[in-house]
Amino acid sequence: MRLADGVAVPGEPAPVTVRMDRWRAELPPDAWPDTLPASGEIRRGDVFAVAEAYRAGSASARQLLAAVLVWGYGPIGYGPWRAARSLGADPEGERLAYALAEMCASAPDEGALRTAYCRFLDAGQARLPWLGPGLFTKVLYFAGYRRGAGGVQPLILDRVVASQLPAEAGVGRRSHRWSAEEWLGYLRWAAEQARLRGVEPDAVEMTVAGAGRSVG
Repeated sequence: MRLADGVAVPGEPAPVTVRMDRWRAELPPDAWPDTLPASGEIRRGDVFAVAEAYRAGSASARQLLAAVLVWGYGPIGYGPWRAARSLGADPEGERLAYALAEMCASAPDEGALRTAYCRFLDAGQARLPWLGPGLFTKVLYFAGYRRGAGGVQPLILDRVVASQLPAEAGVGRRSHRWSAEEWLGYLRWAAEQARLRGVEPDAVEMTVAGAGRSVG
């Protein structure tokens, strides 16, 4: 199920607002995703559009990463600098493409999700500077989420989410380098919560993240 342009993902709060001129100035020109709104007000659907273009072969892995990082860092001042370092460590996008190869399937299963997660963790495979689980799970979310498919779906796991997850989700709160099994345990928990509530798994993630921000 494709989101219509400009439509918020169900459960999504206000769009992230960034200074597009600064981001464009600091990121490599070849990595810039031209479809991002010039206004700088970016919703998840805008990043999903870049992910869809990537899977169709009309956007590069570097453009997908750039779109995710613009949205993920948002107005944080050091975001463009860190994003440029992440992209600069993979100038041809080969490591990114290798990490995301499993995400191009019609519906990535748990094995594919585990493989992609482990590749991003491994310096010998696809690990990039300033791209830990809190950010690369955002990449996996946008690249691999299949709206309407149900079941286990890739979701964002960052410190805000981890701080609010119940013990049964199986994620350690004090770490920021969660294992693939911790991530998968959280995805299974979210899938079950989504089934019980009759919502999408990412609506569960947004609810958890919103609770974390309200007390942060």
